[in-house]
Amino acid sequence: MLAILKRRWFLIILTAILVSAILRAPDLEGLAESVPRDWIIAAVLLAMALPLRIDALLSTLSRPAPALLAVLINMAVVPLLAFAASRLLIDELAIGMIIASAVPCTLASAAVWTRLAGGNDAVSLLVTMITNLACFLVTPTWVQLLVGRTETSLPFGQMVLKLFLLVVVPIVVAQLLRTIPMIGRWATGNKLALSVFAQCGILSIVFVGAVRSGLQLNQLGDQPAKFAGQVILMLVLVAAVHTLAWGIGFASARKLGMARADQLAVAFAGSQKTLMVGLAVALEFGGLAVLPMLAYHVEQLFIDTLLADRCRNTQGQE
Repeated sequence: MLAILKRRWFLIILTAILVSAILRAPDLEGLAESVPRDWIIAAVLLAMALPLRIDALLSTLSRPAPALLAVLINMAVVPLLAFAASRLLIDELAIGMIIASAVPCTLASAAVWTRLAGGNDAVSLLVTMITNLACFLVTPTWVQLLVGRTETSLPFGQMVLKLFLLVVVPIVVAQLLRTIPMIGRWATGNKLALSVFAQCGILSIVFVGAVRSGLQLNQLGDQPAKFAGQVILMLVLVAAVHTLAWGIGFASARKLGMARADQLAVAFAGSQKTLMVGLAVALEFGGLAVLPMLAYHVEQLFIDTLLADRCRNTQGQE
């Protein structure tokens, strides 16, 4: 039991926060509104980027094809798949699903799952860096094209500026700080502490999103049964989009004759999405838009754990 709690503490706490905040949303609204969201998001992204070594990615630039393929899948294929699937959902969940698909590859886990599967984690790290640095343009463009303007959303220019300040600036600052030898050594030696700090920050933003979702759910009145059916459908569609994107990445890399390690990197980095940036954008569209991003994050962890185990076991049998 203790081993399970140690490995899965983040998902356990996330689930508890999600359920309790939705159920007690009116009582927790004031606390949620007092959370400094933008500052926390920027601090989390800085903490996630601080242990990353850009110089370690230079070796992948001599063979950029795997990273470019994964970037294409992450930034183009996944949004198109999600847009097609979102047509089956009500507006709020459809918007959330599109947002979840339009954000960059996660800074936290793509390389970890690639490594666990026996893949080339340097490719995953490069994809993570490229998609996050480009998201201030890519994400607002997809949202503008596939969602358009709503009453609560930010205008295109403001969303570009927001993501530039919240995502790009912290990553750049983190890498500049790494050039100071003392800070670079400290960040490398304290990856676990930085990861725990980042996960705690993510949980605080999840809390805000869950409260917003709960407040909107309270306004549904006599439609909870219909909405429950939509949530179940959304969970299925999110899992399908992620799994299909993983399969497209793996199969296309294999078709192009890439090494198996690169095939796995393309599959994982091409299909994974980051929770923090997704929440930052989804909260601008209302609480219910947060749910698909949360679903994508949790489901990709479970699905990719199974896929990584299968790939590692298959590789061991070859």
